[in-house]
Amino acid sequence: MDDEDRFYVRYYIGHKGKFGHEYLEFEVKKDGLLRYANQTNYKGEKIIKKEVYCSKVILDELKKIVDESQVLSADDDKWPEPDKVGRQELEIVSGNEHISFVTTKIGSLLDTKDSQDPEGMTNFYYLVQDLKALVFACMDMHFKIKPI
Repeated sequence: MDDEDRFYVRYYIGHKGKFGHEYLEFEVKKDGLLRYANQTNYKGEKIIKKEVYCSKVILDELKKIVDESQVLSADDDKWPEPDKVGRQELEIVSGNEHISFVTTKIGSLLDTKDSQDPEGMTNFYYLVQDLKALVFACMDMHFKIKPI
């Protein structure tokens, strides 16, 4: 496989608390496979796991969202470390670039402004919102589920 063709995105957000390990995770692979998992034990809920193949159009849009976010040039060294509130992880492989970010949960855009790297965290925040919107739209179209 040519390095320029490589593409992969994985996002995780979660915490361990009163109801155990609760998280949302998804990954998109180069072949279009989208895997989604949502685990909560609130009121005895069970884990939701779904897989679907996305078209080239969806993959191209995903690549465009990542490229336009400018997050590939960001560095998480000055971002808050994961804490008791939780953690988020974002891994992206795009062509020759491979990045991986780990930080605490971001409750709102205001949280990014108070960080040591407000521009990088703001780009990260908006990218995550865009990725989640696209993934939820794909899942909703295929399975008619409502994310928590």
